[in-house]
Amino acid sequence: MTAINPSDWIGRSDTSYDFVARGPFDRLAAMLDRAHAHDVPPMGHLLCFPPMAPQAEIGSDGHPLRAGIVPPIDLPMRMAAGSRVMFHRAIPFGVDIRRVATLANLSEKTGRTGRLVFLTVRYDIFVGDTLHVTDEMDVVFRERSGNAQPLPPGERREAQVSRTVAPTAALLFRFSALTYNAHRIHYDRDYAVKDEGYPGLVVHGPLLATLLVDHFRRHRPHDKLASFTFQARRPVFDLAPFTVNLVDTDTGADVWAADGDGYVAMSGKISVA
Repeated sequence: MTAINPSDWIGRSDTSYDFVARGPFDRLAAMLDRAHAHDVPPMGHLLCFPPMAPQAEIGSDGHPLRAGIVPPIDLPMRMAAGSRVMFHRAIPFGVDIRRVATLANLSEKTGRTGRLVFLTVRYDIFVGDTLHVTDEMDVVFRERSGNAQPLPPGERREAQVSRTVAPTAALLFRFSALTYNAHRIHYDRDYAVKDEGYPGLVVHGPLLATLLVDHFRRHRPHDKLASFTFQARRPVFDLAPFTVNLVDTDTGADVWAADGDGYVAMSGKISVA
């Protein structure tokens, strides 16, 4: 193990550029069974700035090899842990956008599956010089252990509005394609089960987050989202339907995804402008 000094990495940044074509968001709308959007919908920024690593730099898990502002963490597995997203302004179609990624935090802990490294990257997305979206994304890196163990019982909640989602292979594939995410746990069952020890394909954390925001927008279509904060609590697999749920609050809604056993898998809060 090579020691990583957080102070050597925190604050590093890099800049990426993209063009907002309508096509990917029309395909996102089709995946969600929604009408075509007039601009980039909340959480649609996840389709922008797809990874551009050459094929020779894709690791055995399907992820690009770690480089740039991500330190050489010697842990093989990574999962999205949560985000704090601020929707300052909607991103229109047909514009050039710029994303500044900054390593905001880096820490190490020990958990149920062994050693863990938590990394937070802040993404600021601009149209010209105007900030449109800020996404502080948490990622956890961990050892290749613990996936075969039964998960402990979790939390159950009573929802005001619920919707059931079938995690079909087609849904997981389409979201992987939209986000250019080649992580094999989402589409390669043999790899997910035999190499990483999961009981089935893993539903993407960003897909759960997208479905939670979509659930809110179906329930309150005229409200403008100001922010969305969410945290992954336990994985969701393609072995059974899961639900997206909400309870209205004075400032927006509490939202969560519940796995096939009814336990909270991702929890979040939506605030409206």
